[in-house]
Amino acid sequence: MSGTPAPDTSAPGTAALDAAVVVAGAGPTGLMLAGELRLGGAEVIVVDRLAEPVTESRGLGFTARATEVFDQRGLLDHFTGPEISTKGHFGGIPMDYDVLPGAHFGVRNVEQTETEGVLSRWAAGLGVTVLRAHEVTGVEQLDDRVEVSLSTPEGPRVLRCAYLVGADGGRSTVRQAAGFDFPGHDATREMFLADIAGAEIRPRFLGERVAGGMVMSARLSDGLDRVIVCEHGAPPRERTAPPGFAEVAGAWKRLTGEDVSHGEARWISSFTDASRLVSEYRRGRVLLAGDAAHIHLPAGGQGLSVGVQDAVNLGWKLAAVVTGRADAALLDTYHQERHPVGERVLTNTRAQGLLYLGGVEVEPLRAVLGELLRHEEVGAHLAGMVSGLDIRYDLGAGTHPLLGLRMPPCDLVTDAGATTTTRLLHPARGVLLDLADEPALRESAAPWADRVDVTTAASTDDRLTGTGAVLLRPDGHVAWATPDGGDLTEALTTWFGPGAPRAGA
Repeated sequence: MSGTPAPDTSAPGTAALDAAVVVAGAGPTGLMLAGELRLGGAEVIVVDRLAEPVTESRGLGFTARATEVFDQRGLLDHFTGPEISTKGHFGGIPMDYDVLPGAHFGVRNVEQTETEGVLSRWAAGLGVTVLRAHEVTGVEQLDDRVEVSLSTPEGPRVLRCAYLVGADGGRSTVRQAAGFDFPGHDATREMFLADIAGAEIRPRFLGERVAGGMVMSARLSDGLDRVIVCEHGAPPRERTAPPGFAEVAGAWKRLTGEDVSHGEARWISSFTDASRLVSEYRRGRVLLAGDAAHIHLPAGGQGLSVGVQDAVNLGWKLAAVVTGRADAALLDTYHQERHPVGERVLTNTRAQGLLYLGGVEVEPLRAVLGELLRHEEVGAHLAGMVSGLDIRYDLGAGTHPLLGLRMPPCDLVTDAGATTTTRLLHPARGVLLDLADEPALRESAAPWADRVDVTTAASTDDRLTGTGAVLLRPDGHVAWATPDGGDLTEALTTWFGPGAPRAGA
């Protein structure tokens, strides 16, 4: 969509805003966030420096947790033939991810352009405005708003919003302009990525360690192959343009002995093993998500997936704040929950980088880890780490085993027929799932009826055995459960704001 919506004046303490929220960046993270905001009732404008969406795909799929996130919004069926595989690796050491129930290495053969297309159409259908060729040049935080300076084809422009979210990638202008710290580890090596037509390259989907480095290749379509080349001793460079094809073909031949120079490079890029994480995900009215908040080696395809999960954690919270349903303190939980996730991603990708890209000195470590992976507990631990399925947020009091975890997909039977926990989350509202048919429980939740849907259902899923009820946040995480899951009223107030006054009260 294009154009500018009517000014939004609903945000507390503001007047004449262009939108309650401006999102910088129309990649998967920014588009997912924009859709989540609209589902929560917030007006949002997305700005992107590019005049058109990219036509190249750095990513070729997404992890198990991102698959669940897309499914809980009804988006998974919009992808063309996604291929789910349990076969994966940790640092190039093969492992089977189905050691965890419901886990898989990820969805393959979905190019990032398709993911962005699905999210773009979804967001547009929800009324999201995307302004292209609008590049952020400055950010000014005031007491009641953020003013975002932009360079546009029509000249300079300023957008005023209650909150600004930077989802504008690893070189985020928002992050720099708003003064976020970005500590971490500098790059030590450079790698090439290229899509080559007409070379008929042997597939090496999980990568192959060779004497001089590591190579990876995958068939994208008939006659078109994706290659990744990491040559030992290739230092990181400050490039103003992508590497040339001769540079890529030369490195490939040195490492594999194969000559691909007769092929045609459709796209070439480079990347490094730099690893950085912002010290805070929120500074006042400015927040960061996706690569703007964390960069790392793309081991296991975690980057896009973690960014999408950032968006789903933040979107419903920010929408609740700007529409007046919740206090701004709710936004503090975004950093509290997602920063530890970012730290863990950087830890596992750095570990994988050492295992995958190191020389002969890491072979003893690889041998030991290979032995350990024969133990189911080790495989389950690493599968949970890379897939994100082991993420548990600290949601306060309670000892119920589901508390803080994302609700697993479970089949349900209601008076209206069969459904699933995933389908109940499609509207991005809270869900109180009553599995014991308790009228008193449903009555307790009545003051939150405008924000929380109550569903009475039965389930034979083993994961719900002994559970009387669960309260799901819009992002699918369990905020309360019975027995031993804390106080329901407290949980409803914490995550959904004060309930409406009861009639006659």
